Amino acid sequence: MDSSKAGTVKELPVGLDEATEEEYASQSKLLQEFTNISSIDKAWVFKSESGICSQAMFLISQPNLLANKKRKFMLSTSISKESNNTVNFQWTPFPVEMTGVSITVPSPSGSKLLVIRNPENESPTQFEIWSSSRLEKEFRIPQSTHGSVYADGWFEGISWNSDESLIAYVAEEPSPCKPSFDCQGYKQGAAKDKECMSWKGQGDWEEEWGECYAGKRQPALFVINLNSGEVHAVKGIAKSLSVGQVVWAPPVESIDQYLVFVGWSADPRKLGIRYCYNRPCALYAVKVPLYKSEAAQSDLKSMEELTVVNLTQSISSAFFPQFSPDGKFIVFLSAKASVDSGVHSATDSLHRIDWPTDGKLCSSTKIIDVIPVVNCAEDGQFPGLYCSSFLSKPWLSDGCTMILSSYWRSCQVILSVNVLSGEVLRISTADSGFSWNVLTLDGDNIIAVCSSPIDVPQIKYGCLVDKVTNTTAWHWLNVSSPIFKCSEKVTSLLSHLQFGITQIPVKDVSDCLTKGAAKSFEAIFVSSKVNNAPDPLTVVLHGGPHSVSLSSFSKSLAFLSSLGFSLLIVNYRGSLGFGEEALQSLPGKIGSQDVNDVLTAIDHVIEKGLVNPSKITVLGGSHGGFLTTHLIGQAPDKFVAAAARNPVCNLSSMVATTDIPDWCYVESYGSKGKTIFTEAPSAEHLTHFYSKSPILHISKVKAPTIFLLGAQDLRVPVSGGLQYARALKERGVETKIILFPNDIHAIERPQSDFESFLNIGVWFKKYCK
Repeated sequence: MDSSKAGTVKELPVGLDEATEEEYASQSKLLQEFTNISSIDKAWVFKSESGICSQAMFLISQPNLLANKKRKFMLSTSISKESNNTVNFQWTPFPVEMTGVSITVPSPSGSKLLVIRNPENESPTQFEIWSSSRLEKEFRIPQSTHGSVYADGWFEGISWNSDESLIAYVAEEPSPCKPSFDCQGYKQGAAKDKECMSWKGQGDWEEEWGECYAGKRQPALFVINLNSGEVHAVKGIAKSLSVGQVVWAPPVESIDQYLVFVGWSADPRKLGIRYCYNRPCALYAVKVPLYKSEAAQSDLKSMEELTVVNLTQSISSAFFPQFSPDGKFIVFLSAKASVDSGVHSATDSLHRIDWPTDGKLCSSTKIIDVIPVVNCAEDGQFPGLYCSSFLSKPWLSDGCTMILSSYWRSCQVILSVNVLSGEVLRISTADSGFSWNVLTLDGDNIIAVCSSPIDVPQIKYGCLVDKVTNTTAWHWLNVSSPIFKCSEKVTSLLSHLQFGITQIPVKDVSDCLTKGAAKSFEAIFVSSKVNNAPDPLTVVLHGGPHSVSLSSFSKSLAFLSSLGFSLLIVNYRGSLGFGEEALQSLPGKIGSQDVNDVLTAIDHVIEKGLVNPSKITVLGGSHGGFLTTHLIGQAPDKFVAAAARNPVCNLSSMVATTDIPDWCYVESYGSKGKTIFTEAPSAEHLTHFYSKSPILHISKVKAPTIFLLGAQDLRVPVSGGLQYARALKERGVETKIILFPNDIHAIERPQSDFESFLNIGVWFKKYCK
């Protein structure tokens, strides 16, 4: 037979059949349109020479699916405030791509821009100093001096001094010498450089800070002199400290200047620090010897061993140091509630230290409480501080009012905080249910973004109504922007949706040990405006567990909504934003209280007739995956399908492999867990962990489940998800596993994130027909 005349057999990708291929193609086109929406990472404002208008720069990112990384670009605008209570943003025609740029930091005067390009492989780190029209200076710093500059938002710290001649920053300490070997055996006097006919050994293993820090051992402090290009390591800091978040103290005439930084102790070991605020840390100050050069700029004297002072010995946590504009005091955040209880994240507190004008520091400096931990707020009142970052310049012109973003139940809001009186005011609009995030300040005006689950972000410009009468009312103006443009199809699909934040009463108040634990929790409900017949429901569960799902725009969840799913996004008790008592009610009760809260929320919308009870799916990652796999085991008839991203499935095996074994103890045992934590769990401990785990209920699971797993996950190692998925297959439950070989816990690389939610959408559609 002539093989050329034979009908060709269509080959389908693994995991697809002809019935689902068309759905796969259709959904991928829609998901691509959501994926293309840009987001703002940072913004800066610069006053023009005339002082009449301002210039702003926005650092924007957009997923680049083909390159599998984020494309970053800068877009500039001119801002002019009109007399008729309007504001005009005049945008440049096109953005400028920031190829290969790791960090950008403007100088205090706004006349210079630092651009850092971190190395690939063994190439040097590149420092560039730009003026308004050209590249002024360029320095290449070899790996023998230091490795990559930290740009992770946590250890990251870059600070210009006041005369813009020195920059302090945090970078990876240079790698230590490794033993060398050749055909004769060990070579004495090993050199750092590679040589022919020899090879480098591994040497002693060095601990890292866990998830997101693979390959990074020790963040250390450096200062570069922009006149000479010389780089100096700051001496005198104990090797047991990892440093970050460095800032220059305000200059004091004829006194050497101080650097203030955050230090985390590695004693007795480095536990995972990403998302974990329960790692003790303190503010330290080190005096940097300076002299004035002929150009009236600061140069460094000898950087021999320097004296380091612990400024916050009386408190277990201190980070994000921020000097007041007049230099008279320094404010900082504290996660002492998290450190002291052992939970990975909890309610923040804000504190102040008066800075000595004579430059004489001592470790017994008095710490003044500005905002204490809020245990239980009355309804509608400030629930406590939950702040993930500070602006680089957060101050209004009075010199004592900070503007910051914080979680307020299921919303993110903008607060003004008077750090002298402790007065806290919610200044973003409170009646819409939208979430707000402050980007930067324009004098006494605020540039922010607000969004909702069904509204793409929009730039807002906030103005005090009347500063003369000292009124606290803010007026928010809409700003026309090209940044968040989306397709007509996306706009049309979102216009057919609605959302609300629903109060969910606690089912059994008698079990609550505190008043805060008995208060209602919340769920964000997204649905179609035209709901003749209830849509299928997807229950969305955040990780942590001490995190929160905000009423802000999420491209992936908006995609699922646009497929015809109502969403129930549950902030079960233990979430951030609801006060410390509600948060602390969960440790020791995971797998029961959180599971029951989710089931209560589901029953709440079913009783109201808002969803189809026969078509409920559930989606969660990390602790949300823990809840997902618990729910399909504890309530097997409730769900028609499930999706779990890097789920916690078996605590008894996770405790030996995760970068945060203390998490397993605290969440399983409660407050007792911090004191009994050990690297060598007893048989009794392992039995207890198993009793709290989803795998305990695996024999009851019926729901077809898709697993999205990152092979490089150090937080919830992939072995746990694979064990649970294989056990489901063994029991005949339909199971699909997608393993991303180069992804860590978050599965956020553009291609992986895209493929994850595409498969989740197709999986849920398949079982909700």
